[in-house]
Amino acid sequence: MINRVKTSDFYYDLPEGLIAQTPLKDRDHSRLLVLDKKTGNIEHKHFYDVIDYLNNGDCLVINDTKVLPARLFGHRKDTGAVIELLLLKRLDDKKWETLVKPGKKAKAGAEIIFKENLLTGIIDEVKDDGNRVIEFKFEGIFEEILEQLGEMPLPPYIHEKLEDKNRYQTIYANHLGSSAAPTAGLHFNEELLKKIEEKGISIAKLTLHVGLGTFRPVKAEYISEHKMHSEYYELSANEAKKINEAHKSGHKVISVGTTSTRTLETIGDNNGFVKAQSGWTDIFIYPGYKFKVVDSLITNFHLPESTLVMLVSTLAGKENIMNAYKKAVENKYRFFSFGDAMLIK
Repeated sequence: MINRVKTSDFYYDLPEGLIAQTPLKDRDHSRLLVLDKKTGNIEHKHFYDVIDYLNNGDCLVINDTKVLPARLFGHRKDTGAVIELLLLKRLDDKKWETLVKPGKKAKAGAEIIFKENLLTGIIDEVKDDGNRVIEFKFEGIFEEILEQLGEMPLPPYIHEKLEDKNRYQTIYANHLGSSAAPTAGLHFNEELLKKIEEKGISIAKLTLHVGLGTFRPVKAEYISEHKMHSEYYELSANEAKKINEAHKSGHKVISVGTTSTRTLETIGDNNGFVKAQSGWTDIFIYPGYKFKVVDSLITNFHLPESTLVMLVSTLAGKENIMNAYKKAVENKYRFFSFGDAMLIK
């Protein structure tokens, strides 16, 4: 039975030294493991070779969300205690749901000063899950203040300081709202995208604001018992048309990243067509699920036992993925957000 699939079935052994701590100098020079989902055959390439696997009439779907510099450091006004804060979800113009460390020093009513006369906040509510709702006080535009004071919310497995904020953004990042980057897109540069378009491949953009729930470990013994986080998405009519044209003409829809995949599968109908819409998705794709829209996937290597390993296992087959990950470890691929890529074709 599908619902008796265990989380532990998606474990693989990863030496810590293979977790990429910094991005490569050239975005498209990362390595690319190409996995044929039908045969399990594996090829070792570089990311700039990805164009060889895309054909005239195909549609490449990218996520144009932009990462907020969502990590803020401040101190309690009354005690001076240092507070680290991570913005999770905007609730209105001045209120945000946040993750606060250390939590015991962040009680309701406490005032936090991030920078005198520029940004302060009052803890409005402590939620059941420990997150805090904070009402900010500021003059001007919040996003501009964030650019000045905030740091990029790098994943917990990255310990090196990021020298250039833009290296944790895709080159096409446009709509501000993510707590983490859609990292499969980090490998593209302007030149590669131009070559892809010149080959007759359409590029469709959607937006899914990535939440930190993407890093939340699956603690349930059986994967069907895991509660998925929800994330906001948008797809316009013009971009939906590009995707549908590729599908209708029998060409491939190639999703860049699990975020694009989750959005497409949320809004796709049973015939594989999509329509313009926006909303929240908590779709959880694991073995047993039948893909409706996505034919191929460009993605990074994901954490053991994560929902993302389960998603790629659903598209390519669990045995194929586990074998591919084993080969990636043997060949010393770089893993996770700043790591190398995989094309499931």
